[in-house]
Amino acid sequence: MSDLFSLGGKSALVTGGAQGLGRMIAEGLLRAGATVAITSRKTEICEQAAAEMGSIGRCIPLPADLSTAEATVELAQRYREVAGQCNILVNNAGRTWGGPVESFPDKAWPGVMAVNVQTPFTLVRELLPELAAAGTELDPARVINIGSVAGIKPEKLQAYSYAASKAALHMLTRDLAGDLAARNITVNAVIPGYFPTKMTAHMRDDDEVDSALLAHIPLKRLGRPDDIAGLVIFLCSRAGSYITGAQIPVDGGVVGCG
Repeated sequence: MSDLFSLGGKSALVTGGAQGLGRMIAEGLLRAGATVAITSRKTEICEQAAAEMGSIGRCIPLPADLSTAEATVELAQRYREVAGQCNILVNNAGRTWGGPVESFPDKAWPGVMAVNVQTPFTLVRELLPELAAAGTELDPARVINIGSVAGIKPEKLQAYSYAASKAALHMLTRDLAGDLAARNITVNAVIPGYFPTKMTAHMRDDDEVDSALLAHIPLKRLGRPDDIAGLVIFLCSRAGSYITGAQIPVDGGVVGCG
């Protein structure tokens, strides 16, 4: 049981791993023993985060703007060169856009759908040789797609392209899980609720959280780093090797109790 949740000897790529949920996940994977490569659009932020997390374990900065397929293909090649194997791919990088339906612009769609849906697919496709080589019947390679409660139930966020993209990502997860099972690769979606990130900054004032938001969450609090990291570690470890095609909320009950 001592190594049930160990990720020692494994290599992971976490997109958007320099900040927010991605950093929470990256730190958790590092503490579990994995080597972790992280991305961020801004080179300085990516390198600084990797340096800070380097005190936990080996963390590799790979700055990348994943808004185009070409940049995503290039990232896969750069990851291949510096890390070699890929046991874990966490598709966390995301983009959002909010606004009233009457004025919600057409330009709010292509970029959001590209980063939130196409980029995860492209990374899986490009890293498929490494994932397949890393997986075995009893210890598959793992793909974790970071979805959203907004892609499961209406959250009245007026983030139409974001919600639609996350619903698409959840379905993509199931499709890929079925297609890649025979190659010893599991694919699961983690469905976060409300965490203290940039995406919820408008609902918080420093440490004070909008009381209406807390009333919306059955457990009456925002998520903490251990909440998201613990679930991802579980899915990537020996403990989660028999799970694929799942969509698992980590949301304080927003989905399950709603």
